[in-house]
Amino acid sequence: MEGKRETVNIIYVSNDGYARHLAASLYSLLAHSRKIRDLEIYVLSSGMSPGYQRRLQALAERFGRRVQVEELGDLRERFPYDVDTRGFDISAMGRLFAPEVLPETVERALYLDCDTIVLGDIRKLYETDLEGCLAGMVMEPTVYKEMKEAIGFEKDDAYFNSGVILMDLAGWRRERVLGQMLAFYGAHAGSLFACDQDTINGTLAGRIRSLPPKYNFFTNYRYFRYSTLEKLCGAYRTVGKAAFREAKKHPVIIHYLGDERPWIAGNHNHYRRLYEYCLDHTPWKGTPPEKGKELYMQLWWCFNQMTRICPALRLWISRRFGMKVIDGRKKKRETGNG
Repeated sequence: MEGKRETVNIIYVSNDGYARHLAASLYSLLAHSRKIRDLEIYVLSSGMSPGYQRRLQALAERFGRRVQVEELGDLRERFPYDVDTRGFDISAMGRLFAPEVLPETVERALYLDCDTIVLGDIRKLYETDLEGCLAGMVMEPTVYKEMKEAIGFEKDDAYFNSGVILMDLAGWRRERVLGQMLAFYGAHAGSLFACDQDTINGTLAGRIRSLPPKYNFFTNYRYFRYSTLEKLCGAYRTVGKAAFREAKKHPVIIHYLGDERPWIAGNHNHYRRLYEYCLDHTPWKGTPPEKGKELYMQLWWCFNQMTRICPALRLWISRRFGMKVIDGRKKKRETGNG
């Protein structure tokens, strides 16, 4: 076990588009971190407006905490080549630059996606011994095989989700990981299916410690059986059925992974009320849900019920149409309709 640290460092990355989701996540973090004496929260801004920054800072001040904002500027200018994020917002790449923009005194940090909600004390997670690894992350066995193949992974190789990352920032600086990641992404023409996530997995292969799924429980995994997940990826057997069952019953951090987002009108996400409760305790209280996808959300509800009954059919549909959804997202952004 690595020695206990006095300060717990948290990292978020956001622009204006994700600010309200960050606020809901931040509230949940603050509400469950009252026993942590020293908590430093860093927001890496990708052009977030000063007004939104002040809102987040005011939220933290209610708990006697502070939010420090570090501006990333135009992220595309940080790459020595053209970048195609395959429809994802470029801000997703901001987490890669944390070792560069944060003070060198910040040697370890817990990165959280904006679409996460904290439900318990994160101290134990933060103090996890990385055992010589450069990051701690939770496995995501349901990723498409095309994504794995694109970065040279086999079917049963461990692949990790980047929504929650316990980062050894001192190690990243020492081993110049940022340069390695830029080189890896560039070697793939600056275009991968899950831009930041693929880059982290590809660069740090063998240097990521697997964390229990309760620390990044994907909300759509509520409908999956453990047996299905271990068949999809042999490495998931190391997680264990008991840990997966615990994650379902007592998640510490939930992650609204997938298209069934709690802020979209008509969604049936089982955990949507947690997001709504947290949002109602932020300056974004009363923000109406996004309309226009009600039928799509109904189809997602059916999709989840299908997973309970016949997971093989869900997986077939997902493989058949998943990449088309990603390409469709890219086209929407290119035409300005995303």
